[in-house]
Amino acid sequence: MEPMLLNIHHGFNFRDMGGYPGAGMHTIKKHKLIRSGKLDELSDRDVHFLSDYGVRFDVDFRSADEKKAAPDRVPHGASYYSFPVFPTDETQVSKTREEEFKQFAADPRGGYKNMLQTYADMVLQDDAQKAYRQFFDLLLSNPDDGQALLFHCSAGKDRTGMGAVYLMSALGVNMATIKQDYIAANDYIQEPLRQILSSVQKQGANANLEQSITDLWTVKEDYLDSALTTIDHNYGSMRNYLHEALNLSDEQVTDLQRIYLV
Repeated sequence: MEPMLLNIHHGFNFRDMGGYPGAGMHTIKKHKLIRSGKLDELSDRDVHFLSDYGVRFDVDFRSADEKKAAPDRVPHGASYYSFPVFPTDETQVSKTREEEFKQFAADPRGGYKNMLQTYADMVLQDDAQKAYRQFFDLLLSNPDDGQALLFHCSAGKDRTGMGAVYLMSALGVNMATIKQDYIAANDYIQEPLRQILSSVQKQGANANLEQSITDLWTVKEDYLDSALTTIDHNYGSMRNYLHEALNLSDEQVTDLQRIYLV
């Protein structure tokens, strides 16, 4: 199925996860789960749209520096929750131009290699596991229909992407569909990527830097496979990871499916 893109005018990668098939011939409810990019550029109209859409929880996976530089415009009636996956932005999406020039101008594979490591880190680091456990605790506290939980990072593709992978896995969505939802982020980040590339080209970026920025700002199956391989190597399966690393009990998985599937 095609992802359900929300009609947001001053933001990108805002998607309702409703409609995906889950466990037991059920589907994910609409108006319950939204994944997105950052909320700092939302217009007044966008803020009202999300409020009217039912957003009552705003989960921010970004680091403290990212939040300070670009604070959320929280939808009216929503509560804000900060669950930083990393103490700093390991995805490098929020790095300054000067830092990008220095780190990636010499190596066209720099961005790609950075992302492979970042995805392995999202699986294993204590801060990441704590953030995603807090995410699940909040998900379990949202039993009422009509109350949507929105979760995001900066671009809505990496830290948010792994949150979606864990959540969809718990809801019984098959891996082919999970990967389809993950890769779909590339369709919705092209404009910010174009703007960033245009900016660095004007500053004299070489081809190596342009390739690294493109790799940092897009998703690839290789990135997700880095995470999945790390999970399988260290925990044996996604099910074991959810139970052992994120401490989800069988009863909590059942509760999640009751809350978010129809």
